[in-house]
Amino acid sequence: MVDDELAELRRRKLEQMQRQAMDQRAIEEEALRQQQLDSQIRVALMEILEPEARERLNTIKLTRPEFAKAVEQQLVMLAQNGRIRQRITDDQLKALLAQLTPSKKEFRITRK
Repeated sequence: MVDDELAELRRRKLEQMQRQAMDQRAIEEEALRQQQLDSQIRVALMEILEPEARERLNTIKLTRPEFAKAVEQQLVMLAQNGRIRQRITDDQLKALLAQLTPSKKEFRITRK
């Protein structure tokens, strides 16, 4: 009876270790896929953007990473669809960013 319990504990421990190994492998595969996607986006942006525009986008990435990622994805999608025919200059990127940035609301408080 004790041998059966010991064998059961060993079996459970082995199953647990196998599940952890599979989970770790899945995490590593996902990280590798994400790295490959990031490198593809980086290469595409090098082809799409002029160096000054790329610098501006990298600066934005430091302050607003989510916004920069959305802009990058949109630029890559436009290039894949053939809507970008020439490299984007810094001024063109500024105009695009101005269109994508939500307008700020002004509040005026008047005291009587």
